[in-house]
Amino acid sequence: MSRPRPLPLDPIAEAHRQWTGHGWSDVADGMAAVTSLVRAQQIVMARVDEALRPTGLTFSRYELLMLLSFSKTGGLPMAKASARLQVHPTSVTNTVDRLEAAELVKRVPHPSDRRATLIEITDAGRELVARATTELNRKVFALPGLPPDRLHTLLQLLAEFRHAAGDFDSGDDPARWEPAEQ
Repeated sequence: MSRPRPLPLDPIAEAHRQWTGHGWSDVADGMAAVTSLVRAQQIVMARVDEALRPTGLTFSRYELLMLLSFSKTGGLPMAKASARLQVHPTSVTNTVDRLEAAELVKRVPHPSDRRATLIEITDAGRELVARATTELNRKVFALPGLPPDRLHTLLQLLAEFRHAAGDFDSGDDPARWEPAEQ
């Protein structure tokens, strides 16, 4: 991926300066944090999109295929997939529609609940998600942009942020990130 030419100044730092100069210093740090998170997400998604482009998958389709590949049976109820991916059921339905059209998943009746539908990954879906994972591991996950100790700090901070926002409930304490064993 060709990297864009860096700007001669940090636009978020400049926005922070402007916020402070306009009398909003009490919220300038919050504005800079939110804006930095949004910009970081844009950078990361550009890398993910480039790595996935040869597979034809979007990240949401990749996530669903990985979720199914990690399940014991290769299938999950639509509602459970929606909950685990933390997206609206309509989004899962749209993603399944596209993956089913590409013959990467199939819908099957739930064996014990006539109201529910299972999504099952196909062999072609398993092959494609394995190839996509190899590319993401090589091009994105292996090079996240921070050294391991700083990455651990970032994971901890983001877990605290997500916990405080109600993203998950693990009791009084958010998840504790331990460095992965090498």
